[in-house]
Amino acid sequence: MKLLICDHEGNLVELNDVSEPTLMLAIRGAGLNLTAQCGGCASCGTCHVYVDDAWQGKLKPASDSEDAMLDVVEQRRENSRLSCQIELTKDLDGLTVILAPGSEFA
Repeated sequence: MKLLICDHEGNLVELNDVSEPTLMLAIRGAGLNLTAQCGGCASCGTCHVYVDDAWQGKLKPASDSEDAMLDVVEQRRENSRLSCQIELTKDLDGLTVILAPGSEFA
């Protein structure tokens, strides 16, 4: 599986042969700057990403708890998601996201 991640500096990073179960784990496993403080429990919002519009319809809808957490993140957008809640499946090969402001280590 391949993922395309736009980091906080605007660099497009291609991750190949991804086998992690969630987007958050793939991003952290690649050594990109993503806080993800709660480790994937959807309780902190520090793994916030913007999903490319072309991929929005291929994701499972956000749960009520994810939506509530997104209400408190910086600069929420229509395409905001918590990367810990995006399960990577073969249908998401090529998924493209941008790391959102506030998700990086300070």
